Amino acid sequence: MDAPLQDSIRVKDRLLNISLASGSRWPSKGQQGTLQPITLSVEISYDVAPCSTTDSLDLSINYSSISKKLGSALAEPDNLTYRSIEDVLSRALTVVQGALTDIAATDFTIKIIQLKAPLHCKNVGLEALSVREREGWTVSKIRHFVTDFTCPTIVGVNDVERVEEQDVVVNISIETRRVPLDQINLDFRCLSRSLWNGIRQSSYLTLESLANYTAQQALACLSQDFGSDVRPSVTIAAAKPCALVYAAASEVQVTRTHDDFQSFQKRELHTAILALGSNLGDRFYNIEYALRQLENPHQFASETEVGSSPKVAVVDTSFLYETVPMYVTDQPAFINGACMIETNLEPLQLLRLLKAIEPAVGRTPTIRNGPRVVDLDIIFYDDLVLDTRDISKRSSLDNLTGELVVPHPRLQEREFVLRPISDMIPGYIHPVLGRPVSYLLNKVPRNDSDPPMLKVLPFPDLPLLSSPADGEDVKPPKTLSYWIHPSLTSSVLAPSPSPKPKTRVMATLNVTPDSFSDGSDHNTLSTALSYVEDSVGGGADIIDIGGYSTRPSAAFVSVEEEIQRVAPVVQAIHNNSREAIRTVPISVDTFRSEVAEAAISAGGNMINDVYAFTGPKSLPETWQQDGEALHIMDKMKVIGRKYATPVVLMHSRGDAGQNKDYSAYAYAEKLGTAAVIEGVRIELGDKVDRIVKGKGGLRRWLIIADPGIGFSKTVADNLELLRNGSRVIEDTTVGHGETRRRNPLAGLPTLVGTSRKSFIGTILSKAEKGREAPPKERVWATAAGVACAIQQGAMVVRVHDVKEMGDVVIMADALWS
Repeated sequence: MDAPLQDSIRVKDRLLNISLASGSRWPSKGQQGTLQPITLSVEISYDVAPCSTTDSLDLSINYSSISKKLGSALAEPDNLTYRSIEDVLSRALTVVQGALTDIAATDFTIKIIQLKAPLHCKNVGLEALSVREREGWTVSKIRHFVTDFTCPTIVGVNDVERVEEQDVVVNISIETRRVPLDQINLDFRCLSRSLWNGIRQSSYLTLESLANYTAQQALACLSQDFGSDVRPSVTIAAAKPCALVYAAASEVQVTRTHDDFQSFQKRELHTAILALGSNLGDRFYNIEYALRQLENPHQFASETEVGSSPKVAVVDTSFLYETVPMYVTDQPAFINGACMIETNLEPLQLLRLLKAIEPAVGRTPTIRNGPRVVDLDIIFYDDLVLDTRDISKRSSLDNLTGELVVPHPRLQEREFVLRPISDMIPGYIHPVLGRPVSYLLNKVPRNDSDPPMLKVLPFPDLPLLSSPADGEDVKPPKTLSYWIHPSLTSSVLAPSPSPKPKTRVMATLNVTPDSFSDGSDHNTLSTALSYVEDSVGGGADIIDIGGYSTRPSAAFVSVEEEIQRVAPVVQAIHNNSREAIRTVPISVDTFRSEVAEAAISAGGNMINDVYAFTGPKSLPETWQQDGEALHIMDKMKVIGRKYATPVVLMHSRGDAGQNKDYSAYAYAEKLGTAAVIEGVRIELGDKVDRIVKGKGGLRRWLIIADPGIGFSKTVADNLELLRNGSRVIEDTTVGHGETRRRNPLAGLPTLVGTSRKSFIGTILSKAEKGREAPPKERVWATAAGVACAIQQGAMVVRVHDVKEMGDVVIMADALWS
């Protein structure tokens, strides 16, 4: 059978002079439109055989008539200014559809070209395919295009191409299907400006990467011009005219959609990244209080126009950093951080909410970049590229008051913003600059004399002065003190090298009758306080109080009994007449939420949980499906959030003497990582992710990782964890195959406890001239483990013999400062 005839009738490049509100190469002035030329082409699918055989125009379409109708309808009416080129297309579609009412045409295409296009491109335009269906005419496909967009950039692998810019020529095609025209209104000028800025600042080796980046950036621009349900595809053809001597150009073409890129886009909620800062008053309190206000947006609804049902949830946080001020340097040091939120608020609604929270926390007007109680900035909002300022006011960054520009326009020059964001999303691609956050951080200009950013861990001043009623807004506690993290990693994401801060000594106070090394030594109030006084005098930085032994086969202790053992000692320390004792931070060593809250209510400042919020029965392969373990985690998270306490999360596998097989992680050994280190990263990391991320998560800056020396590990495993302890928190990938991901423990401070543990006794007994050494005779062997932990960057060492180990810490700090 012969193929059907593919005939068509065309009106090509009909020249029209129209008034466009969007202007031509430059924006229009005020509200007046700019007269400018366009060409309009129409192609109508129509069987011309009857006309061709009879030579009678009556059997064809009068293209002259269609051309005149288009001219009179589009260009001749007085004072007609089109809002956009899409409006011109809409009117043209109506004209042609009307002209074809009684003509058996199946479809037609209209193409409009704006001859005086925005800067840097030859022309722009769009075309639409209109199809006749049973119900009438339907626009089935719309294509926007930018022709020969030209921009200089660094691109190429040759040495000369890395030092001198060359022009690249990009042709862009944006296609949407079966979308009403009123849902798409492309700002060609904004698109070309974004592409110019992005491509000009890029520095790719290959055209393939440049084309891929350009597609991503174009899609980001479309997110603000197209309706939320519109899913365009973008085709980019990127060419280098100067690449080949005997060819016009080398060129790469790619087609991409939103689904091809890592994205924050969500159907119901938006994702935003906020920067947090404070340098006046109680800086930690200010940031925590602002976040609590942020998650309770209803109280600001009337004054911020955020709608009747605003939703905001903090779903991830960074570490906190103490940083020297930038721009205006004569002011106090800042605490800086970042958070990720999910919200149903639109960008300007969110901005209004943040600007209402700042004075509610205590911010008052000051000089630009000057001191402030709290500072909340939107850095990213989905993958949106947005500037609310009038186009004529976008030449500088000195007029941002009350306006919103996302991504934040100064992001790439601010280490104090980039570093916290890298804690959460180092691989996220900047929608304008086309580079991962980690890359931008590594490129921030630095001088050797620049003070480093220092990770910090705050301790709350507890107990709370008053207990709020159920449902009442809970203000965070004030700050008692804060510690600086050591940072020995060589990752580019680590803070700049700096002198190693003091290693903190945690004194172990077991108020139990059956602990493995000191049972019944301190289980009365007087003996416990005596140990505290000796420990503080010997240099202890924190006291860890435990009322339930975790040694294998330890006797069961009820919740009530554990509270009776722990709470009175905490209260006695907190109420001591000596300031040095009264103000020493107190950690409660418990896996029970009731005990944790009772101890905090008595004056405790930190939770130390050997089961990492999942209880003593949980195992790595089952806890995420274990309702009891998840219930325990939820209860502990509520307490940690309420009191803003640091938490020590230890790696364990149920009974400390069991479950020592790490062969499931043997794959890591091929990459130079011991199986036990990989096991700790993944198993403890899974819990940390569940505890930190998502609604109701704890702040990342309050998490301390404990690799669990002596818990479900062989002697060799314990030695490996000591010898290479810094690798547990290394910023690297973990898992294999489809499970590969960033190490969830990356950058966390660590607590290491080797004091008097049984593996030390095993090593001493099996040495060539070894001996059986009971726990209290393992002090100097413990010292070697403590020194190794410090060399590997531990922030805290947990010990029994504070005076002796205090000397070890001083010497080890001096060696590895």
